[in-house]
Amino acid sequence: MGKKVSRESQVTRGRGYVVHRHDGFSLLELVIVIVMISVLLVLAISRLLALMVDAERVTMETVAGTLRSAIGMKVAEDIVKSTVPELAAFEGGNPMALLAETPRNYLGELDGADPAKLEDGNWYFDKRDKTLVYLVRNKGFFSGGQTDPPRARFAVRVVYSDRNGNGVFDAGVDEIQGLRLSPVEPYSWSR
Repeated sequence: MGKKVSRESQVTRGRGYVVHRHDGFSLLELVIVIVMISVLLVLAISRLLALMVDAERVTMETVAGTLRSAIGMKVAEDIVKSTVPELAAFEGGNPMALLAETPRNYLGELDGADPAKLEDGNWYFDKRDKTLVYLVRNKGFFSGGQTDPPRARFAVRVVYSDRNGNGVFDAGVDEIQGLRLSPVEPYSWSR
């Protein structure tokens, strides 16, 4: 009565042969499980990397959008004060100066700094070039802009009606319509 059940079970096959079956993983099953886990891990890592790139892109564009809003408020203020011609003096200026609080990753105004020696993921204003620079962290997913190291550069430009058609703002001739924060070179992000 009461036989003990072991991990092995006996299966009787034709002609009285007894085949022992082990309850556990075979080597093939183990390899298949390891391969499946590896594939899932690779997919998870690639998705995480894509999310990190998206986060950097969105963060950079959010700061640029905030600066564009601050510039818009400056233009509106000068329109209300009837000092629109004075906007020309802000061309090439540091747009971070318009913010009540600068981002934590803003390094400040630097005079001709070597971007290769600065930490990626930071902003700075290059006083020599009169450009606002963002140093890209996820370099493999950024194209355009400046290279070595990859970076996006922005500049404050006067928006004007070009009355004489020469393509250059001429004070006293052309009418100022506002200011714009524009990329100096085109750039794009990929996934």
